[in-house]
Amino acid sequence: MVIRALLFDVYGTLLDVYGLTGALEAVATGQGPALSALWRQKQIDYTRLRTLSGRHADFAQVTADGLDFALEKLSVRLSAPQRAALLDAYDVLPAHADALPALGALAARGGLLLGVLSNGTPQMLERGLGAAGLAPYLPHRLSIEAAGKYKTAPEAYQLGPDALGLPTSEIGFVSSNGWDACCASWFGYRTIWVNRAGEPAERLGVTPERAVKGLGEVVGWVQSLQGG
Repeated sequence: MVIRALLFDVYGTLLDVYGLTGALEAVATGQGPALSALWRQKQIDYTRLRTLSGRHADFAQVTADGLDFALEKLSVRLSAPQRAALLDAYDVLPAHADALPALGALAARGGLLLGVLSNGTPQMLERGLGAAGLAPYLPHRLSIEAAGKYKTAPEAYQLGPDALGLPTSEIGFVSSNGWDACCASWFGYRTIWVNRAGEPAERLGVTPERAVKGLGEVVGWVQSLQGG
């Protein structure tokens, strides 16, 4: 079945959520990788807990809260300017090396609606995708703020078909987060999991339609679905 649109997760899939490890190491020698990993873990934890409890706060807030937890947990003290600089840098995370070539190749094919479906706020998406040079390839930028619930809530995934005017069976969804790809599959999207880290499959009783090692393989998947 041919797909007519392709939506990407942003944080982890297009932008490198561990791209500030060096900056964290600079302010907390020897703890950069641990801080980076814990920051990301708590950020995602807070999106889930807030959605489950009906206590929404936007992604900028949960990102700041995740950082503060990680700093306290690892006994790292930062000045207010250092903390502000890290949060500002999160808004302009580096893109994964395969993001721009893949999006360029997909856009060049034509006939495919391209966009993102992200936990990020509209402001974070505009700034982050713009700074990475990806925005011109992604005209449809969908933030879960319109739903007031984070992925993996069905209301968040519903933003795709509502905005694009297409059934989920005609929309591809690309994520590097295995849990996201699985839950999007449950919702009905055509899913592809970009498993850069070689993680094991989630034990959820559902699997993405395709698992690949990089975004370049997404281009091949689209080519195969569109007949070359």
